[in-house]
Amino acid sequence: MSAIKTLFRRCPNCGRLFEIRIIGKKLADEKIVTNKFERAPQDTALIGGRVVLPVPSLMSEGVVIVDEKEFQYSYECKHCGHKWLELVKKDDMSVSPNGYDP
Repeated sequence: MSAIKTLFRRCPNCGRLFEIRIIGKKLADEKIVTNKFERAPQDTALIGGRVVLPVPSLMSEGVVIVDEKEFQYSYECKHCGHKWLELVKKDDMSVSPNGYDP
């Protein structure tokens, strides 16, 4: 979470703007999810105005790896002293070429 995003937050207790500060951030949960996929090659050709369907042996396979992280942010209002926690999910995705064996 950037400082700019935090700057425009309101305190849930007193409602003041620009009084919020992050006092802590920690990793609450992390898991890795993998999904196999199969897709047609991107250079599918047009012959005589018709789309040529790819031959099944030319299909490309791979694995999508999603790293799901959940962070717990601790906030404090500088005006009234109210403290609270929020959970924020963040996903990082990568694609592995065929031949990957999870």
